[in-house]
Amino acid sequence: MHGPTGSNGSTGLPGPTGPTGLPKAELHLHIEGTLEPELAFALAARNGVTLPYADTAALREAYRFSDLQSFLDLYYGLMAVLRTAEDFTELTDAYLERAAAQGVRHAEIFFDPQAHTARGVPVGTVIEGLSASLERSEERYGISTRLIMCFLRDESAESALATLEAAKPHLDRITGVGLDSAEVGHPPAKFREVYEAAAALGLRRVAHAGEEGPAAYIREALDVLGVERIDHGLRCMEDPELVERLVRERVPLTLCPLSNVRLRAIDVLADHPLRAMMAAGLLVTVNSDDPAYFGGYVGDNFDGVRDALGLTPEQLRELARNSFEASFLDDDEPRRARYLSEVEAYEFGAE
Repeated sequence: MHGPTGSNGSTGLPGPTGPTGLPKAELHLHIEGTLEPELAFALAARNGVTLPYADTAALREAYRFSDLQSFLDLYYGLMAVLRTAEDFTELTDAYLERAAAQGVRHAEIFFDPQAHTARGVPVGTVIEGLSASLERSEERYGISTRLIMCFLRDESAESALATLEAAKPHLDRITGVGLDSAEVGHPPAKFREVYEAAAALGLRRVAHAGEEGPAAYIREALDVLGVERIDHGLRCMEDPELVERLVRERVPLTLCPLSNVRLRAIDVLADHPLRAMMAAGLLVTVNSDDPAYFGGYVGDNFDGVRDALGLTPEQLRELARNSFEASFLDDDEPRRARYLSEVEAYEFGAE
């Protein structure tokens, strides 16, 4: 178990003193994307699921993608091992333990109920399993949490509405809704009705936009869905007027640098527009997306952009500060203030 929070990381234990240990919030994290090969095989054995891989090494080798769709095919196929509430609890505990070791103090976690209900796993089973871990997260890992239910944009709008309806008995555990999966050909406006319903229920709203889809999808997510945060948003840089608007309205963007490289949104990390986005005044954050598949958790993403883009400690501190300012901690401003003070007090050491 982890002890109380210390000044230089997520626990009282000695920890890293570079960007990995910098106190931070993670705002773009798909819990299903934290399924490491070792846990996948353990759950497969427990649930009598046969995986089409000889061993964990073969599965890890399969974690190589040419594009978003090839990733999604593997991502959804591997979910077959997740069957019981206990499976989802174990998955979430494993993520939180890794996150705590990388400086995460607050996590807003996505989950994809349609990917599970399609396999016969009730949404209540998923939420109960996730919640069993999240409810003890602060005590065990020093991490406060929020849960965001995502709709799959390559499924129908009717399916999204049915998912929201099925989740209504559990809304006391859900902070907001999101929109993910294959972006091209599935514009935000397709989900206007379910977002209006979510807003009426008092749920916060985010959406993936401008990862592989055009900058126009970002505008649509803001204007049609009323989202408060854009997940990814890379392609806003193609539209100077949109950039001005995002800066003026302080709309957060949850960037995922290592994911962008692995899914070929950019060729190499040194080409990532993060530095230019910061210079433009955008409220950008750094996150891990699907870390088991993309080669690193959020601290690894911080390390990566520091090395590839030559970010200074103060620029890294700005990214950490942004993460708490962009979080849905409006209902707990004293906590947000405490986290921000931890960011300011953090001392970078030599690595």
